[in-house]
Amino acid sequence: MHKTIKETEEFFKDFLPLVKDVKSDYEIVIFPSFTSLKTAVELTVETPIKIGAQNMYYEESGAFTGEISPVMLKDVGVEYVLIGHSERRKYFGEKEELLRKKIISGLEHGFDVMYCVGETLQEREVGREFEVVEYQLREGLKGVNKSYLGKLSIAYEPVWAIGTGKTATPQIAQTMHEFIKKVLEEMFGENNIPVLYGGSVKPHNVGELTAEKDIDGALVGGASLNPESFTEIIKNSR
Repeated sequence: MHKTIKETEEFFKDFLPLVKDVKSDYEIVIFPSFTSLKTAVELTVETPIKIGAQNMYYEESGAFTGEISPVMLKDVGVEYVLIGHSERRKYFGEKEELLRKKIISGLEHGFDVMYCVGETLQEREVGREFEVVEYQLREGLKGVNKSYLGKLSIAYEPVWAIGTGKTATPQIAQTMHEFIKKVLEEMFGENNIPVLYGGSVKPHNVGELTAEKDIDGALVGGASLNPESFTEIIKNSR
């Protein structure tokens, strides 16, 4: 929940020149607040940068006060939607039954859907991290048609490493990413669904993280608010 429309304009004014020479095979997606989505889409229309929404309701319209529908997001020009972020789970009580409906609706409406999974500190301390993440994957993605897999990505968020300054070591992250891909292969018969790491990603640690075999990118939080630090993260990725 950052940046007004004016601040969004200032961000892209500074950010776009910094990434104009970034490798063409890098995909950069930014998820602004709802009020800034239209501005962000307009400012990036002739750039390779894609814009996503931080959340989406699964119905196209109706008496769902305060929600944003897939049709509204398509109208704005959004290409991505983020579903199941740890803060949606923690503060708004979103569970897999709801998230599954959002994921399927997003895919059916043509969005690229990024689904977030991850364990809390308490769950990791009692050795339940793999159980928790597997449940989130199997329940959240239940019923997803294989024909949509090319539009699906997963973001692993160790909740204990978000906004705390703690970061999973590359080895810890790699172990979980390998596990996630194993579960996805069991579910869908393939393991080429991108899995990104999200947990206190910074310019100094992103290189080590993305060098791991099964870490396909990064979901960046606070460090993405500053154009310079976000650009460093992009350029330091492997």
